[in-house]
Amino acid sequence: MTDEDVAALLNSNAPLVVVEAPAGCGKTYQGAHYALRAASALSTGCVLILTHTHAACAAFAQATRTAHRKVEIRTLDSLIVQIASAYHKSLDLPPDPAAWARREGGDAYATLAARAGKLITRRPFVAAALAARFPIVIADEHQDASADQHGVLMALREAGAKLRVFGDPMQGIYAKTKAAVEQAQARWEETKAAGAYAELETPHRWDDGTPALGNWILQSRDALKEGRPIDLTGALPLGLTVLYADNSAAGRGYRLSDAERAPLNGITRPGSEILILTSQNDMTEALAAFWNRSIPIWEGHTRPALDRLISANEAAAGDPVAVARAFVGFMGSVATGFSPSSHGNRFVQEVSQGCTGAARGKFIHVQQLARLILDEPNHVGVAKCLTALSGFRRDRVSGFEAINIDYRSEYRDAIRLGEFADPHDGLAELGRRRSFAHPVPPARAISTIHKAKGLQCDNALILPCDRRFSSTLYSRCRLYVAISRAKRSLTLVLSRSDPCPLFKV
Repeated sequence: MTDEDVAALLNSNAPLVVVEAPAGCGKTYQGAHYALRAASALSTGCVLILTHTHAACAAFAQATRTAHRKVEIRTLDSLIVQIASAYHKSLDLPPDPAAWARREGGDAYATLAARAGKLITRRPFVAAALAARFPIVIADEHQDASADQHGVLMALREAGAKLRVFGDPMQGIYAKTKAAVEQAQARWEETKAAGAYAELETPHRWDDGTPALGNWILQSRDALKEGRPIDLTGALPLGLTVLYADNSAAGRGYRLSDAERAPLNGITRPGSEILILTSQNDMTEALAAFWNRSIPIWEGHTRPALDRLISANEAAAGDPVAVARAFVGFMGSVATGFSPSSHGNRFVQEVSQGCTGAARGKFIHVQQLARLILDEPNHVGVAKCLTALSGFRRDRVSGFEAINIDYRSEYRDAIRLGEFADPHDGLAELGRRRSFAHPVPPARAISTIHKAKGLQCDNALILPCDRRFSSTLYSRCRLYVAISRAKRSLTLVLSRSDPCPLFKV
């Protein structure tokens, strides 16, 4: 369909319109402009845009800023938290379900969605109240919705809200098992069949970049969708570079020969703009070390290590030793060089012994850190400890020079948390600040593919392209998300010794 046909269908009176939208084909443009048109025609209520990522929230906020009073943008999780907060007694939850979910960890947000879904289905007045407030709902990236999240949206439609759904089954990277992927794709097909259907087909993302690259990415999407490998044997389009390199590091590191590294150094030279994408968190850390931490890790919106730290502190109930162990665990998640063997074990020992023993060398400073936890065995003491540790690193105190912070924003947020009396209030406030600020990656950054979802960049580098990308549908989707971020240039670093089955070379 043409863009004009899709816009006309969105404007129609159909209660449900489903738009399949490959990456870069104008989904945000179509959704945002429909929101602007719909908002101008509303006499009461607002248009509600629901996304799955904060990056998408930022994109929609920018595109609809002229109508911000009539357009509300939020993640689907935050809508579910709002429902759970309003009806927490009926759902057998505490007044702050978000804090409860952070404490519980694991699948707590899925539990919230399940309970909210049952409530909204069994109590139609809840859906009716939401539909009255939001008579038009735009659901972005719906392929990532769980069955319970999908049920909440369908309940809003049943209650009278006009629903516009955008998605792309080839960008579904949150359902990982074969069964979960198949269920998500079946829900997408059922949703398409339940409403009017359209498909965006023009790769607009590359109009002012490299159009040939955009066309190649769409063709690659077709190959991955059909179970075929991406063919790299012919002439490559302008903007696509294929390099070969094999990681020779043992364990979780990343090391290349000088000859293999040279072209990467040219692509990532200081002053360049580059988003380096990789498949796993441990590889982002390895790549940060590979580039001597001159390129920061993009952390996105979530702060999982900080959530775990607060939960552990809460469970510690003021026990200094338990708080000290939580501190060491946090440092192991966000930094290198403060391991149990180098600092952590002695740190916990000092806390357990009340800092009464003699100390020499670097352990004098470890003892200083331990006293901060003894004085305040909670998130405030942890924040002071992190601040002091930053000072040791800044002043290059002997024994602390090798400590490197990989997740700098998470480390800084742990320090900021010390400003709040209640850590959960602090987490909520820091999260609101991030949402309001709509942070984006710096010009040069390393990111997992998951955290880059919803983003676009001029130049992307994907490595290592080896068997970390298997032949499963999940891996095919993950690779497609990665290659579709780049507007001007895309570099793939393939392995000869451990070849990726998703490429024909």
